[in-house]
Amino acid sequence: MNQKIKYAIIGTGAMGREHIRNIEIIENAEVVALCDTFEGSIKASYELANNKSIKCFNNIDSLIKDDSADAYVISTPNFTHIDVIKKVLVANKHLLIEKPMCTNVDDCFELQKITKNYKSTIWIAMEYRYMLPVSKMTEYIHTKKIGDLKMLTIKEHRQPFLEKVRDWNRFSRNTGGTLVEKCCHFFDLMRLIIQSEPTKIFASAGQDVNHLEESYNNEVPDIIDNAFVIVDFKNGVRSTLDLCMFAENTDLQEEFCAVGNLGKIETGVPSNRSGKNSSTLRIGMRNQNSPILENITVDKKIFDAGHHHGSTYYEHLGFINSINNKLPAEVSIKDGLYSVAMGQAAEISAKEGRVVEMSEFNL
Repeated sequence: MNQKIKYAIIGTGAMGREHIRNIEIIENAEVVALCDTFEGSIKASYELANNKSIKCFNNIDSLIKDDSADAYVISTPNFTHIDVIKKVLVANKHLLIEKPMCTNVDDCFELQKITKNYKSTIWIAMEYRYMLPVSKMTEYIHTKKIGDLKMLTIKEHRQPFLEKVRDWNRFSRNTGGTLVEKCCHFFDLMRLIIQSEPTKIFASAGQDVNHLEESYNNEVPDIIDNAFVIVDFKNGVRSTLDLCMFAENTDLQEEFCAVGNLGKIETGVPSNRSGKNSSTLRIGMRNQNSPILENITVDKKIFDAGHHHGSTYYEHLGFINSINNKLPAEVSIKDGLYSVAMGQAAEISAKEGRVVEMSEFNL
């Protein structure tokens, strides 16, 4: 019989609240504790939660001492992840760590080292894997629906970064940079879909529109708002990322195109402002005139629980299944490390105007 998983949310900002909404619609899960140093976030999350007996803590030590949760969701600001994880390891809880795992490769290596013999599940939150059109496209690619994959294109055109508590996300030193903070999702997808490791990365990027008039303690934000990134993989497949963060009036926020030697697959994810809970997957074979069209719809209750097209819900189902059946995490620390390394390589490439070899990171 499956155990009902009791969650504590560490970091109760926007993403923490998305986790709460999704956990509450899963039958064998519940949120029993909240932990945050910012009173406003705790209050907003408590008011959102259906369970009014939920416990609230303003420090991790008290949460650990309480010992009422089976799993911790770590959704604190990026730069705090490494220190938060070090603290909670003593509790031996199952961990779902929001992306990016850390803000740089050195911290990722340290985390990999200190969790080597960890007995409970550690799962890195990569929601985009679990968007239904993306997971279906991935399945078709892996079953050779379009033959041998040769090219993969990912495009995201969206709104600028949202405001966060104390504006921590306005500076690369706190986020790892946009190509780590935002794009680790896409680099993770590249590895998942292509089933190979990256060899080199070239990026052209800039901060051309967003946050240029903002100032925080006399500092102007330094986060990239648009980029093109090219990635070569060991198996010969090439992938590109097209990112624009000043394109909020768009129909499809994410678009994906995979081309094989026999045909291609295209799909996309509607923007949040569109309110659409369905998308189309198109398969065009080279020897056929008419494409195959498949409509993919997310249940409205699941869709309404977050801002990631239902993916957070499906991610939690996978996490819970991993815990109850003692299965390896579908998104591992290695996956988290590579997604950060690829983002860091892209940031370096954009700043230095050169190709970055992944061998430079000693992965």
